[in-house]
Amino acid sequence: MSRVLPLLAALVLALLPGLPARAAVPATVAHAAAPVTVAVGAQFTDTSGNLLHAHGGGVVKAGSYYYWFGENRNPDGTFRYVSAYRSSDLRTWEFRNHVLTQSSAPELQVANIERPKVIHNPATGQFVMWMHKENGSDYGEARAAVAVSSTVDGAYTYLRSFRPLGHMSRDITAFVDTDGTGYMISAADENYDLHVYRLTPDFTDVAALVRMWDGDHREAPALFKRNGVYFMLTSGATGWQPNQAKYATATSITGTWSAWQNAGDTLTYGSQPAFVLPVQGTSGTSYLYLGDRWAGAWGGPVNDSRYVWLPVQFPGNTTMTLTYARRLTLDTAAGTITTTGTGYDRLTVRHSGKCVDVRNGSTANLAAVIQYDCNGGTNQQWRIQSVSGGHVQIVARNSGKCLDVNGASTADGAAVQQYGCGAGSNQQWTVQDAGGGYVRVVARHSGKCLDLPSSATGNDVQFKQYPCNDGQNQQFSRSEL
Repeated sequence: MSRVLPLLAALVLALLPGLPARAAVPATVAHAAAPVTVAVGAQFTDTSGNLLHAHGGGVVKAGSYYYWFGENRNPDGTFRYVSAYRSSDLRTWEFRNHVLTQSSAPELQVANIERPKVIHNPATGQFVMWMHKENGSDYGEARAAVAVSSTVDGAYTYLRSFRPLGHMSRDITAFVDTDGTGYMISAADENYDLHVYRLTPDFTDVAALVRMWDGDHREAPALFKRNGVYFMLTSGATGWQPNQAKYATATSITGTWSAWQNAGDTLTYGSQPAFVLPVQGTSGTSYLYLGDRWAGAWGGPVNDSRYVWLPVQFPGNTTMTLTYARRLTLDTAAGTITTTGTGYDRLTVRHSGKCVDVRNGSTANLAAVIQYDCNGGTNQQWRIQSVSGGHVQIVARNSGKCLDVNGASTADGAAVQQYGCGAGSNQQWTVQDAGGGYVRVVARHSGKCLDLPSSATGNDVQFKQYPCNDGQNQQFSRSEL
């Protein structure tokens, strides 16, 4: 075969945007990816079948591939690796490397490393990782840390950790503007403030503090730009528990920003922002919200956390929304994201044909969970989300609260209600096949079943827990909405 074609292909690859001049070209070049389906709120496995650990992570595009970096922790929650994976379709992820490890620097041998974000410096050709660093035993250090590599998925050289311009630094992200200027954004001063730092030309240090939200108590920043408008998406500071995501917009990073506006429901569908990824293709550019459903919220280890990916929608040039879905279809070649289903289920009692319902559509704690004629209300819609150990939480759409056994009682006849979601096993259930297309719902803490007492057929009867049996008053059909 003529040598002209290989040489021409090599030249084209060298000129692809995102590939540094000195970076090695991957041995295998990704072809145009076919559309793929991703379940919302699930875990990922890599091409070897191993669970993918990129929690709190970010994505950088290099050549034909998306590279996903994130936290891969020890069972006790301390730092183990920053792991890197690559994909051309955002669903088929190949493990590439543990790009930062405990042996990368003495101060990483016992540490916490959180929210690693990698950006590419077009001037130096280097990939630069910014991250939040702690000492592994408490959160008193509150430092930013930086590492570099000449290849996107090679070993990163750890440079140092420090407090930017003397300020505390926790949840972190990094962003490269369209003019090539680099920025680092971090929660500062006990998470009360949010700082935007302009980076030095090599992206390895901060040059100036250019914007500050003082006293707004926002964390988990994710910054992106669309049609000349900057969007800063953030979370409130509530530990592992999810809360209402809010965003602000501006036409200049250093200029006037809008007030904070809500994105998603009151708990951001049980997630916290990690990153917003532009997906550019032949049909335009879509924006993909990457969120973490942290396992700490239900008492599990960080590596049991789930991923909540949703399309960002734009009602106007300076407004954004997040709507829940059951699954996404991602077409990276076209740059499109479509959704299937609402992500909620209707639970219908077999013996009565009535729906599992939060009484009067209440959003309050302790509101009774009852059966009632099915009517399509959001108080009859439930998000059944997986947690550790094969269990689920069952979350009411109207309130964001969890199906809960009152007082964590193990007694027969204990009332079932809604309550703010937490780590209690009285809010964790298994959904078991009961045959004939029906399921039982079994409380983890007691081993007892969700039961409609006395097989009542009337409206407004509260569910209780009772020992599991073959009764149809303990059987439910589960319908996707």
